Amino acid sequence: MEMVKEVVGGRPVVIFSKSSCCISHAIVMLIRGFGASPVVYELDHVPNGGQMEKALMGLGCNPSVPAVFIGTDFVGGSNEIMSLNIKGKLKPLLIQANAIWM
Repeated sequence: MEMVKEVVGGRPVVIFSKSSCCISHAIVMLIRGFGASPVVYELDHVPNGGQMEKALMGLGCNPSVPAVFIGTDFVGGSNEIMSLNIKGKLKPLLIQANAIWM
């Protein structure tokens, strides 16, 4: 888990994904649609991807991708992000994390 915390630290939005996951792609596009520039880690393309995936599952992310961190907080996977968006709560989180400005 320490490895994941290091990667997330100091970045407004970090998304762990896999290049073959269409849901992950949809979440990235949703967040970019607000004007944010998330850092995206494709676990199937990074050297420690398998270890990171295990750490994400240890945080409760099942399935392991997408895993979205806003600020330093683990927000959740696709269900949580879509739910926040529908409730109008995703944009305020992005603003609070300085990922977007109004």
